[in-house]
Amino acid sequence: MTQDNSSRTVLVCQGTGCVSSGAVPIYDALEAEIKAAGLDIRMKITGCHGFCQQGPIVIVEPDGIFYSAVKEKDVPEIVESHLKNNTPVERLFYKDPVSGDPVGEYRTIQFYANQERIVLRNCGHINPEVIQDSLDAGIYDGMKKALAEMQPAEVIEAVKRAGLRGRGGAGFPTAVKWGFCAAQKTDQKYMICNADEGDPGAFMDRSILEATPHQVIEGLVIAGYAIGATKGFIYARAEYPLAIKRLEIAIKQAEEMNLLGKNIQGSGFDFELEVFRGAGAFVCGEETALIGSIEGGRGMPRSRPPFPAVQGLWGKPTIINNVKSLSYLGDIITRGPDWFHSIGTEDSPGTAVFALTGKVANCGLIEVPMGTTLRKIIFDIGGGIIGGKKFKAVQTGGPSGGCLPEEFLDTPVDFATLAKAGSIMGSGGMVVVDEETCMVDMARFFLNFTQYESCGKCVPCRMGTRQMQKLLEKICAGEGEPEDITTLEELAVSIKEGSLCGLGQTAPNPVLTTLRYFRHEYEAHVNEKRCPALSCKALLEYEIDQEACKLCGTCKRNCPADAITGNKKKEIPFEIHKDKCIQCGMCYTSCPFDAIVKLSPGIKKEEPEPVAAG
Repeated sequence: MTQDNSSRTVLVCQGTGCVSSGAVPIYDALEAEIKAAGLDIRMKITGCHGFCQQGPIVIVEPDGIFYSAVKEKDVPEIVESHLKNNTPVERLFYKDPVSGDPVGEYRTIQFYANQERIVLRNCGHINPEVIQDSLDAGIYDGMKKALAEMQPAEVIEAVKRAGLRGRGGAGFPTAVKWGFCAAQKTDQKYMICNADEGDPGAFMDRSILEATPHQVIEGLVIAGYAIGATKGFIYARAEYPLAIKRLEIAIKQAEEMNLLGKNIQGSGFDFELEVFRGAGAFVCGEETALIGSIEGGRGMPRSRPPFPAVQGLWGKPTIINNVKSLSYLGDIITRGPDWFHSIGTEDSPGTAVFALTGKVANCGLIEVPMGTTLRKIIFDIGGGIIGGKKFKAVQTGGPSGGCLPEEFLDTPVDFATLAKAGSIMGSGGMVVVDEETCMVDMARFFLNFTQYESCGKCVPCRMGTRQMQKLLEKICAGEGEPEDITTLEELAVSIKEGSLCGLGQTAPNPVLTTLRYFRHEYEAHVNEKRCPALSCKALLEYEIDQEACKLCGTCKRNCPADAITGNKKKEIPFEIHKDKCIQCGMCYTSCPFDAIVKLSPGIKKEEPEPVAAG
């Protein structure tokens, strides 16, 4: 490899994931080492590159070399070997989870090669704190075109032709919602970006705001122009300090360049924007609860109608769009609605952004065309299941979504198909689980979350989810009764039909889909007092495999209940006394020889006594 250093740029990811694992001192060390070596090389921080699991990430362009899990001590070798002598440091390359081969160029890593990035196209490539990087990437071109060449109605028509549907969860046609608001005659309208991302394992909106905040601001201005709003808010939870910091920097920069504020670019259109910090309530992802929070009240949903597009923030017409929905707008205007509509499916055009997490080899932020199958996402992009274990299910749509089994792996991901299967697209959470995951316990986990996050305003959600939670805890503890399964189903249907907002209406989804596709696991817990996945603590037993045991005594030393006896010196075999065992699993996890066996023996079903003849 021969490369002119004057054309090189070293990019260091400083999204939240990489920062938390040491990216800041790595950047400082690289900068100092490059300077000491007298090299003419640019340094740049970026937002999240998407492959968070591999952080801290360092990329050398235009070489395209991707260094993963970089440590500060690796910096001198990167500078000496790669930047001075054009020999990349292979030991820091990403390792393919299937072949085990090192892959140096990120463009050929399957995690990236199988994506089609629109929303994420600038993530990991530009400095989010330098507006010129965004301008060079074409951000604000769409806004300038809309303000200079298009009427508001033409912008709405373009979005309608593109077929853009809301990426916050419901998938409602964006242009239809805008049209309702644009038709309202009033002295004030509001535009709100919903960045209140609260799903467990979800980090899409946060990463976009950290990596390319100007892309979201551009979308807000375009949307504001289309509906006639002159004031906007970005509602971001306070737990996103880096995203908020970069948003505030971006807003100030945009104002200084007349891309925000009064008479934007001489168009006569005014648009002011500010960041509002949410308190972290999951229910504030619902539009009317979010509005109530901005108004200074407790975040609780309101009855609809009137809908926010007619009567929203402070009683004025208001449009709320998700971070991802707004991030498409600049490209839709510059590249045209037909371009966007050509991607994905007829009913669900464009791409979908997911936070792919769980038991997959490659976890991170991904973007694929709508209609991409779950199999391609999990096994091609995700690299398959960790440790060669068997795929069991995927949870789409976060705590409000559903769990889909292996038979759905070839299902295309779009709004209608997922809904038919009993799940939802949601805001983009996707959690993959393997054969060692108990589906009853997984349903309990997600229901615990939604029950805790319920605002308590309506009885079906407040009381119904609590009753479902108690039943699931009872079943996982091995105390369930056959009628509990029927009661769970009846409660789920009642809560879906009777709840005021989307939180309660979708909270039963994980329970309903696991009952639909994994009912046998519920029945095993209830009828046999057995957990097939060997996961539920109350239904487990531990034994020592005497042939595998090396008499090291590690299990005995780590047992907090003093439930293990044995003596290495006297060659007395180690034994777990079940009457003392508290099923904590310390022996299982600490044994260096895998000699502890985990069991869930359960009980045999009682057979009915034969009826005597006659």
